[in-house]
Amino acid sequence: MDRSTRRKAPWAWFAAIGATSLIAGFAVPTATAATSVQPAMDIVQTDEATSEYDQRFLELYEQIHDPENGYFSPQGIPYHAVETLMVEAPDYGHETTSEAYSFWIWMEAVYGRVTGDWEPLNHAWETMETYMIPQQEDQPTNSFYNPNSPATYAAEYNHPSNYPSPLNPGVSVGRDPIGAELRQTYGTSDIYGMHWLADVDNIYGFGAAPGPGCTLGPDHEGVSLINTFQRGPQESVWETVPQPSCEEFKFGGPNGFLDLFTGDSSYAKQWKYTNAPDADARAIDGIYWAKKWAEEQGKGDEIAATVDNASKMGDYLRYAMFDKYFKTVGCNSTNCATNNNREGAHYLLSWYYAWGGATDANAGWAWRIGSSHAHFGYQNPMAAWVLSTDEDLIPSSPSAQNDWSQSLDRQLEFYQWLQSSDGGIAGGATNSWNGAYDAKPANVSTFYGMGYTEAPVYHDPPSNEWFGMQVWSLERVAQLLHESDDARAKKVLDKWVPWALENTNFTDDENWSIPSSLTWTGQPDTWNPSNPGSNENLTVEVSGHGQDVGVAAAYARTLMYYAAATGDEAAQEGAKKLLDYMWEYHRDDLGIATPEIREDYKRFDDVYTPGGDGIYIPQGWSGTMPNGDKIEPGVSFLDIRSFYLDDPDWPKVQAYLDGGEAPEFTYHRFWAQTAIATALADYELLFNTDGTDPGDGTDPGDGTDPGDGTDPGDGTDPGDGTDPGPSTCEVTYSTNDWNSGFTATVKIKNTSDQPINGWALEFAFPAGQAITNLWSATNESSGSNIRISNAGWNGSIAPGATVEFGFNGSHSGNNPAPAAFELNGSDCAS
Repeated sequence: MDRSTRRKAPWAWFAAIGATSLIAGFAVPTATAATSVQPAMDIVQTDEATSEYDQRFLELYEQIHDPENGYFSPQGIPYHAVETLMVEAPDYGHETTSEAYSFWIWMEAVYGRVTGDWEPLNHAWETMETYMIPQQEDQPTNSFYNPNSPATYAAEYNHPSNYPSPLNPGVSVGRDPIGAELRQTYGTSDIYGMHWLADVDNIYGFGAAPGPGCTLGPDHEGVSLINTFQRGPQESVWETVPQPSCEEFKFGGPNGFLDLFTGDSSYAKQWKYTNAPDADARAIDGIYWAKKWAEEQGKGDEIAATVDNASKMGDYLRYAMFDKYFKTVGCNSTNCATNNNREGAHYLLSWYYAWGGATDANAGWAWRIGSSHAHFGYQNPMAAWVLSTDEDLIPSSPSAQNDWSQSLDRQLEFYQWLQSSDGGIAGGATNSWNGAYDAKPANVSTFYGMGYTEAPVYHDPPSNEWFGMQVWSLERVAQLLHESDDARAKKVLDKWVPWALENTNFTDDENWSIPSSLTWTGQPDTWNPSNPGSNENLTVEVSGHGQDVGVAAAYARTLMYYAAATGDEAAQEGAKKLLDYMWEYHRDDLGIATPEIREDYKRFDDVYTPGGDGIYIPQGWSGTMPNGDKIEPGVSFLDIRSFYLDDPDWPKVQAYLDGGEAPEFTYHRFWAQTAIATALADYELLFNTDGTDPGDGTDPGDGTDPGDGTDPGDGTDPGDGTDPGPSTCEVTYSTNDWNSGFTATVKIKNTSDQPINGWALEFAFPAGQAITNLWSATNESSGSNIRISNAGWNGSIAPGATVEFGFNGSHSGNNPAPAAFELNGSDCAS
């Protein structure tokens, strides 16, 4: 059973109606929601895309984009799945998530690499911007937001029956240290981040359409922004009450849905959105690769605007680094000290950030919160590296680069802290014990004062049971290793990869399987960065296996990036086998999929039992859904979603509820199909299966002649990766400086008409500077005499192409640039 998106993105329903100070707003242009359908896709076949795995990518890409297959709505929005009867985190198959958009962006980035056509990538980002990032009219009162009073406190509870949670203005909250900076940087108080969940076909009938209206009702044809999870870690999808992202009291009870979740003396009409940080980070990650590949093709300008928007998204994504109420990290009481600057920053990618405000411009309030809970599965050190080192993606706000640099370090420490003695990565940590800043038990291990939690954020099912969290997250660590040679990333993967491979059944037939469910014992040692523990008491057991194709694709990508970075043949072979198994045994008319038994569908008609499962509705509360379904104590999941009774697949669920066998479904999840497609193309990129150098700077070799007849044959290749043959070059050297440190970006352009097969760049620091950390190259320096050679995968520079590497360095207050550069012994222009 797939648990891929049973991830709760709790909304800031409890956050605040208390920010009352006026902050003058800036005028911004009004956006109009598009209603055009997805353009027809002409699948480009190119000479470069003749290899086996690139062709597989293009075949699957075409299936995903075929309108007859049903992956996209008439508005061009990706559905969570082709099928409609589906309950995971989205409680309907034709909802969508920010996660789906991020996978779409990744796929279009790869399509641009394979074909040279970058318009589909720009179109994907524009669609996301139109339908998933709230527009100005969707968040109209942000100008009233006061960073010195970001939200009103309300406790979280461990069971839905403890709700609604009363707002408590008597509990102090910290200061938002980035709100004013973001407003100053972009000239607007609006947030540029995705909301996490949308009802693509408006099946619920709220009609909370981005752009044209707040709650347009059942007659609206098109996407509607909604939310579900609201009430603590025990609230599974089966116990949720859907509600619109914009609340005008048209549906639900007299106060709409608000008084199911928060307790207040009166209720105001309002808008509210929740961001799932891992999705935004994945989108940014994809744009990094798109930029890299487009520049290698000489087409960087074609996606420059999209790159700028990804950088801006990364600026706002910093809200995920802060405690929910900006309280000091290590807090053990609602009375603990509050944050004045960065004391409330844990620097991890937490479970959400959220924002909201009044619909009435005369009401004058808006709020924002971070999250106190961090799951290892949401971390993306690759995105942190990109946002702190890539000159085109470093966000514009003055403090953003340093925040992301610290986040990179903190995330890598987090993996090390949570790595079991077996190799798997355990759950996460919280800064708000029991969701109420309770004192942490004395026997709970800590990470910079945050308490260890085995199943962060949700318990039904446990959030770290699903193997997919392992590969989603470790895939990013492997990419980081591949791009930066970060020793910390390698240390984590050197332990994780053998554990994963040992627990994978490579049967070389249709019976292959990968881990699906994990069982955890013990906890990590309390973190000591100067002397990390061994975590001997933290262990994991693989308690189930399966054939989840989306997870298998992410697993394959983790293995292949690790293999490309380290030369590990077992990891490369494992990645190839998984890709080949899926292609050979599990293709169908819609893509690649395997059947799954859904025993959890027995919960469709569960009703609430005190202290147990089922939808909790407080006594005396009643309301209606837009279609007339009654919401009252004793209702089931199905009772407030009666549209399921008309689904063509409903009879087999009904037969199960009547005592028959658990139903079998073969689902085509959008994220899984795109994950498989990108994994196929990445395998070709990293291992060049046709044996030739693609000539775009992506030769995965070690900088030497690949032995396929492409040696220029002029007798100048010494075979050691440092071809001194005739070439001309141009070096661009730029830095971002601070105090006694700096980040340098170095670009080497081949200005000759011959390829460079292996390179070494030499220069001298004129003022005693030193390199402290380097990525995308190999450091062979001695003192101030610097020699940097290619990494194992970027030794080839085609004529007119550019390679890039970077490093962090130290200086003593003066940081002049090197006066001259030599490439393979020849002077370069600079």
